[in-house]
Amino acid sequence: MILWWNVENLFDTRNDPNTADDEFTPQGRLQWTEKKLLLKRVRIAAVIRGVSSDPRFRRGPDIIAFAESENRQVFAGTIAAAGLGNWLVAYHESRDPRGIDIGLAWNPGTVSFNGAKHYRVSLPNGHLTRDVIVAGFTVSNHAFSVVLNHWPSRSFDTAWSEPNRIAAAKVARHLVDSLRTRNKKACIVVMGDFNDHPENRSLQEVLGSSFDRNNVLAHGDRLLYNCWNDVLAGGSYAYRGHWERIDQALVSAGLLGNRGLRLGRKAFGTFFFPHMMEGDGKKLYPTYEKGKYRGGYSDHLPLLLKLDVAD
Repeated sequence: MILWWNVENLFDTRNDPNTADDEFTPQGRLQWTEKKLLLKRVRIAAVIRGVSSDPRFRRGPDIIAFAESENRQVFAGTIAAAGLGNWLVAYHESRDPRGIDIGLAWNPGTVSFNGAKHYRVSLPNGHLTRDVIVAGFTVSNHAFSVVLNHWPSRSFDTAWSEPNRIAAAKVARHLVDSLRTRNKKACIVVMGDFNDHPENRSLQEVLGSSFDRNNVLAHGDRLLYNCWNDVLAGGSYAYRGHWERIDQALVSAGLLGNRGLRLGRKAFGTFFFPHMMEGDGKKLYPTYEKGKYRGGYSDHLPLLLKLDVAD
């Protein structure tokens, strides 16, 4: 089981002179202190424990990927604070101006790690952004790849920022094509915070997102199955009282078969418990809201994706 989560600004309290992290220091605008970092870690640990104790799963994730982690130390420390001290970590410092990256950790007792690489995204506006990460794993003698994404924001004007997400989508698509060149039946998971919806050009036209499982099986050379198709309602991010599905998981045709490693029934969805929400359940309990400290969990919900082995 893979857990993806944009954990919302997992920063340490030190001022890094090489990144724009000044506001996340005790003296900064947001007054980010060790006490607040500790509470953030307590919140994250509660969610991971919640997955393990949920009767739908009866076990914890095997792989965890976080968006918006400042560095390896704060990420590894958070994983350890969640009671996963025996887990291993792969971490790449991105070129993001704020210094936020994708952190990856896994349980070596349940999956084998085959290596990871990072690929630069060159934006048309010349700005810097997060790299796309591809990591290889093996479970029960079945190899699979996970392509992790945190695409550029929709801030300011969506149309203005769309070319940046299309640039990121092209990198992710290239990675999928490269993996399939070596093995046309490759088992690939493409997961992340795409900052776009499934119907947007970056997902549908460039990455090849499709809600039609049979079409993906017939055209696996260019299409990926978007797992939101299996979820009737809800989303991962609440905006003005409406759920958005900007965090997504897509899988290659190689995971849609009946044998080997495959996407099972009810394999995908968000995870939450009541304390992660506010009000009528359409408002998340974030760490910060409009620059004010709230002390909540995150402004995104985590995603869970289960893969089964059927030999």
